[in-house]
Amino acid sequence: MTSAGRRLPGLQPLDMQEWLIQDEVFAAQMALRDQLLLERRAEVFHGPSVADAAAEELLALLLAHLGDGYSPGADKVTRPDGVTVDLRADHPLLTAGRLVQEDFCILQRPDGADEHVLTAAVLCFPASWTLAEKIGRPLTGVHEPVVEYSPDMARRVERLFAHLQPDRPMWRANALRYRDPSLFHPRSEDAPHHFGYGETSYLRSERQSMVKLPKSGAAVFSIHTWVVLWATLSLDQQDGLDSYLAETAGQGT
Repeated sequence: MTSAGRRLPGLQPLDMQEWLIQDEVFAAQMALRDQLLLERRAEVFHGPSVADAAAEELLALLLAHLGDGYSPGADKVTRPDGVTVDLRADHPLLTAGRLVQEDFCILQRPDGADEHVLTAAVLCFPASWTLAEKIGRPLTGVHEPVVEYSPDMARRVERLFAHLQPDRPMWRANALRYRDPSLFHPRSEDAPHHFGYGETSYLRSERQSMVKLPKSGAAVFSIHTWVVLWATLSLDQQDGLDSYLAETAGQGT
């Protein structure tokens, strides 16, 4: 709702001390993440060998930025909800997804390619898209079928990732209204999207961060998701967000 945030893409500098967010629903979200990664692993995780070095580097960076309430050890970390995660029991990207509320997408630009490609991800809370349809695709393909993702917008986004620097991470936020409050909300590209309105609708908002890994050169796109009942927002918040949503309608924000 700030002036900087309303101007798409609404990028702002990121303080790495604020990269990972631990909010009041940490325990509930982490329990859901553990369940999804155990029971629906193929739908929420993809970690090919081409992204192994980036995944290892991401996990190391994440461990260096864990917030209050964590108890780290040599090979294990106990989360604030009391769950202990073995750091060597699984793929480092999946392990990262079990430690914090954020989802992580790894983007790499192959030699000779025109765009960054989504090569790996741990995505427990997709907002109306599926990892299976997007993995392995360049940024233009990842954003299909967003009508407003024009060739000019595609060039701007690619420039952003191409010029991202390890010491200059960025973040932005989006907001959409949903009828369904489910955090795990996959949707095929061909399926209709029903936005919710009225007293039973919800606000779904993502804080999206872009961090460049210095060793592998990969870009990490992380997502922290909130879903709140629209009726619990103040009238000023509702009015401001309605205005924002009207301005950004159809732009895949």
